[in-house]
Amino acid sequence: MNPWIYSDGGRAAAGFKGETGDCVTRAIAIATDMPYREVYDLVSSYSRIERLRKRQKRQSRARTGVYRQTKDRILNELGWTWHPTMGIGTGCRVHLRADELPSGRLIVKLTKHSCAVIDGVIHDTHDPSRDGTRCVYGYWTQPKDE
Repeated sequence: MNPWIYSDGGRAAAGFKGETGDCVTRAIAIATDMPYREVYDLVSSYSRIERLRKRQKRQSRARTGVYRQTKDRILNELGWTWHPTMGIGTGCRVHLRADELPSGRLIVKLTKHSCAVIDGVIHDTHDPSRDGTRCVYGYWTQPKDE
């Protein structure tokens, strides 16, 4: 069983109620240790300058979903580094397990979900690991100076 800790990233403390699809906002808040409201506002500001594309018919929303390009832009600006773990035709090589991920603060990209992993422990509102079989597409690592 993978270690997992319930965390809403400070969503409830920021005054938000109910459940929603805010996994990117929550993962960034947890991994960067930024206040949820600050991350929510940051994602909202980046979504306002998004260009709509053929496959992107609406803008990202901090509360209901963030497109990859917007998430990438935000994390790049925060100084985080992307590490892909899967390519086209390579199959799954890394799973959401402590022994297959590096230590430190990570934001992990999964199928239709992102979560924070801190020193091998998943921090999320649920355990997305599927008992260690969930495939990781890649992960972001924090800047070296932190």
